[in-house]
Amino acid sequence: MSSDSTHQSPKPRVAVVFGGRSSEHTISVLTAGAVLRAIDRERYDVLPIGITTDGRWALTADDPERMAITGRELPTVAGIAEPGGGSVLLPVDPAAREVVLAEPGSVPKDLGDVDVVFPVLHGPYGEDGTLQGLLELSGVPYVGAGVLASAVGMDKEYMKRIFHSFGLPVGPYTVIRPREWDTDPAAARKKIVDFAGDHGWPVFVKPARAGSSMGITKVDDLAGLDDAIAEARAHDPKIIVESLLRGREIECGVLEFEDGPRASVPAEIPPVSDHDFYDFEAKYLDSAEGIVPAPLTPEQTDRVQELAVLAYEAVSCEGLVRADFFLTEDGEFVINEINTLPGFTPISMYPRMWQASGVDYPELIDRLIQAALRRSTGLR
Repeated sequence: MSSDSTHQSPKPRVAVVFGGRSSEHTISVLTAGAVLRAIDRERYDVLPIGITTDGRWALTADDPERMAITGRELPTVAGIAEPGGGSVLLPVDPAAREVVLAEPGSVPKDLGDVDVVFPVLHGPYGEDGTLQGLLELSGVPYVGAGVLASAVGMDKEYMKRIFHSFGLPVGPYTVIRPREWDTDPAAARKKIVDFAGDHGWPVFVKPARAGSSMGITKVDDLAGLDDAIAEARAHDPKIIVESLLRGREIECGVLEFEDGPRASVPAEIPPVSDHDFYDFEAKYLDSAEGIVPAPLTPEQTDRVQELAVLAYEAVSCEGLVRADFFLTEDGEFVINEINTLPGFTPISMYPRMWQASGVDYPELIDRLIQAALRRSTGLR
């Protein structure tokens, strides 16, 4: 489809929006490539829209092969954007769904209507409710969680607070807010040291609002604390510090069906050699493999599926969620976090868990789009 064509097809038109301004930009491009490969072109028209790292919305090539890792080089929106430097503009009138391409020195081109947006952005400015709010104002249906659930799912502090209020088991943590660090870094550092004194070393120092294991450091003692804080704050001025939970890492997917959310078979993330934990390189560059389904007892499987759906409901999720747990040495599940827009790369756990549950990749994409089309925007 040419960039100046008007959408006339009776098929629903899906805008796949990816990239973005967060540190997870390249992971989003990988996810978009996988989605574009899998989406049923006989059933849907597709319009790929990339967001560059400086925030420009660009029309991109519909070429999944250019959205893959080459060697250890990660793809970017800038590398696949259509030439011309134009910007894609979404409608701001809920009564209209025309998307426009504005190019310097040219008359804006009508790209036609969009029926639903499939956002595959990760991290701030996409997964955190900001894009969802824009789409609500535009009146355009979209895949995944709404504004509140997206914001809560991005902020590890408030996520844990809500989980605790719903009776979900949560591990020990403490939070350093930007003002605490800016006004009295010594007191903020002491807060972390006191937390480690109460719960033991090592601790994990993390950005409070980031994913894909970006900016996370396992800190074994005081010597590594300052560097870990600096690394986390490079991604987010608000940081969260968590104690080490000894046990197995278990994940479970939740997907919206016509009759409500259902849980997938769970998966296990085994210890990764040459990595202290399941970090960015283990996930995306060294092809760490999860075990699907996880070797759990039937009772354990039932329990983690129950907790995953409860986590989904607790934050009012829609569409999908991946819930991450620790199965501790005493046999109890503790929820670590949820991801409202989990990765869809070829090695991502969410699609693999649903594949093992009888929902293959194209059906998974179709179910997410259909669930979005069934929902209205606005209060619901």
